[in-house]
Amino acid sequence: MNAQNVSDILKQAIIMEHRGKSLYEQVASQTSNEDVRKIFQVMAEEEQTHIDFLQKQLKHYGEAGHFDKNDLEKAPGHEAIANTILTEEMVKDISGSGFEAAAISAAIDMETKSVEAYSKRAEETSDPNEKELFQWLANWEKGHHKLLIDLNKQLTEKVWYDNNFWPF
Repeated sequence: MNAQNVSDILKQAIIMEHRGKSLYEQVASQTSNEDVRKIFQVMAEEEQTHIDFLQKQLKHYGEAGHFDKNDLEKAPGHEAIANTILTEEMVKDISGSGFEAAAISAAIDMETKSVEAYSKRAEETSDPNEKELFQWLANWEKGHHKLLIDLNKQLTEKVWYDNNFWPF
């Protein structure tokens, strides 16, 4: 793959991360639920970490013609979002049809697209450093995706229960 294609892929990844960060910051600023605000603030911070990381990789690739393996090894893990606890109180406070639930649904779609894009790029490349870079990003986004899916499932069950949708 030529350098222009790789640069374009990195630029597109940076744009995706900016969009995610914007969504998460918007939710954090508009929600009245403090626990939801914290979750989305952490996710926005992690998206900024991705942006910074990808920008450094783009610069390094432009200068050296390859990815910076050492930078990948020093990159922070995705423990911050994985350690976020979904409490029953938080789920109880979120309306299944309200702003937060809609934002969670939109965020799931965004994270799904990110995971798919990064995983696809990891599969397509023959460069082992690029493969590792995009697999690392896909795994990080999978952490966000799992958190959001778990939260959405709990909200859906709450709506079903509140509206007597259960078959028993």
